[in-house]
Amino acid sequence: MEIIKIERKVLAKNDAIASEIRGKFEENGVFAINMVSSPGSGKTSLVEKIIEYFNGRVNISVIEGDVQTDLDAQRVSAYNVPVVQIITNGGCHLEANLVNDSLKNLDLVQTDLLIIENVGNLVCPAGYDLGEDMKVVVISVTEGDDKPLKYPKMFINSKVLVINKIDLLPYVNCNIEQLKQNALKINPALQVFEISCTSGEGVGKFCDFLESSI
Repeated sequence: MEIIKIERKVLAKNDAIASEIRGKFEENGVFAINMVSSPGSGKTSLVEKIIEYFNGRVNISVIEGDVQTDLDAQRVSAYNVPVVQIITNGGCHLEANLVNDSLKNLDLVQTDLLIIENVGNLVCPAGYDLGEDMKVVVISVTEGDDKPLKYPKMFINSKVLVINKIDLLPYVNCNIEQLKQNALKINPALQVFEISCTSGEGVGKFCDFLESSI
């Protein structure tokens, strides 16, 4: 029972800060997404494709979360958009207080879309609200079609599922229809997009959805 009480206190504190962050976003007209996935699903590549697609038409800022290194932030900064790197030093997820501190280094007035790229992990980030408008869970076809069944909480808490690396479907053991079926069984309200960051297929459709949400 004590463990449950401690967990509740941690989440309650996180949720209070997340509510404060959400107020900042609303005040400044920022639409924020919390991008979550396993390591290697292609989150950073998707961030790059989003920036390329909008090409300055939408003001984008990025918060990068990683266990170590600022390699992803370096990749994103090459596109001349504001980016802040959070290094968790072993922490398996971002928390609202870390995001709140990062916002001091971003101009929210000049931000239409904020992309928070979470630490690669389908477990811990599921329970932490970062003040975002929606969680976007990214899964690659190389991971198979059973991930939604293995990590249901992440799919329950997400509004969007992006299935990446569809160009590799002929070479991997993944039934994409089964994958979608498994995800929608967990969360029937999921919006599903099939994309390839390599070929660009489907990226425009996903970005159009984001633009309509901003």
